[in-house]
Amino acid sequence: MTKTVVGSFNSYEEAQQVVQELTSNGVPRDDISLVANDAAGRPGNTAAATPGEHATASRAGTGAVTGGAIGGAAGLIAGLAGLAIPGIGPIIAAGPIAAALAGAGVGAVAGGLIGGLTSIGVPEEHAGYYAEAVRRGGALVTVRADEPQAERVAEIMNRYGAVDIDRQAATWRQEGWTGFDANAQPLAGEQLDRQREAVLPVVEENVQVGKREVERGGVRVFSRVTEQPVEQQVQLREEHARVERRPVDRAATDADLATFKEGTIEVRERAEEPVVSKQARVVEEVVVGKETTERTETIRDSVRRTDVDVQPLAQGQARTSADSAYRSHFDTAYGTSGARYDEYAPAYQYGNRLFGDQRYQGRDWTDIESDVRQDWERTNPGGAWERFKAAVRHGFDVAANKIEHPTQPATDRSAPMRNRP
Repeated sequence: MTKTVVGSFNSYEEAQQVVQELTSNGVPRDDISLVANDAAGRPGNTAAATPGEHATASRAGTGAVTGGAIGGAAGLIAGLAGLAIPGIGPIIAAGPIAAALAGAGVGAVAGGLIGGLTSIGVPEEHAGYYAEAVRRGGALVTVRADEPQAERVAEIMNRYGAVDIDRQAATWRQEGWTGFDANAQPLAGEQLDRQREAVLPVVEENVQVGKREVERGGVRVFSRVTEQPVEQQVQLREEHARVERRPVDRAATDADLATFKEGTIEVRERAEEPVVSKQARVVEEVVVGKETTERTETIRDSVRRTDVDVQPLAQGQARTSADSAYRSHFDTAYGTSGARYDEYAPAYQYGNRLFGDQRYQGRDWTDIESDVRQDWERTNPGGAWERFKAAVRHGFDVAANKIEHPTQPATDRSAPMRNRP
């Protein structure tokens, strides 16, 4: 069964290296196609169309057969045809896809590259992804191959850093991309450079301690009047009139005779009664006010920082080998749980970084697991350790070379293998 293997690469130079490797491994040149963004106008591409100009079938056809007499990868590169695709701008193409673009005239109509890709066996949905990758400055390599050869082609593409087009399309959608637009303005110059850049922000938190005034309670003072019974004794004097008759028998004297006449004598009675008066006296003062004191408090917290680790790769080493190991483990350990790989990728990467941490160097996993768990739960609130610990340990073991890095087949990830209709 003949299949079409497609690999997306970030630059024309990477695609060139893949083509060279494919031809060195016996893949026929006539089965290889190359498409790349040519906004920069590569030297020697005499057939390239100017920006905004639609390619004609004759121009594409001429370019595609220019290198027909030259063998190997050099022949394919020499046979590059210059085209202008709506929504992409100038591209260069070689191989069967160039002939498809030229023969059908699809380079001059909307979605021309999508039509060319579908004509060689790429499903339309993924053709849109690949067209957008070329628009953003990338390059495509496609190979028609039988079943045994397709596996070898996919391995070569992965080794040279083929991009996972599904993940890349998901990233574009998060940025607002809705699909390939043939009416979009082609990118050029600095715009293409920005598309090729991978920006990893290094984020660091700072602690800023300030002060604010808050209520801490207080006092409320009420004033009320109460009554209390009191007793006090006082001596009171009273006068009473007393009339006493005494019988006597004596001769009346002149004094007695002087009173021998009518008259009235009044005797007034007097008495003391208590008089109560009250006098207010201040017996206590309640002073209500505020006093200000100062104290020193030590604030303890944790801050987070994004650390970016760069690992150099040996020449020819697959840049996605560690990721392939993680994905393979994910498929085995979590694939049936309904979880997504993106949820576990940070745990694999965290475990990978642990191997380079001086605190854990030279120590076995059983010795460090307790400390690692505390560090994980401190830096990943809500990230359940029991759920992710297997992924963390796997990342640690991969970094320690206890687990071999498997090569990720292009048919599964970076360069999907499609059945040719």
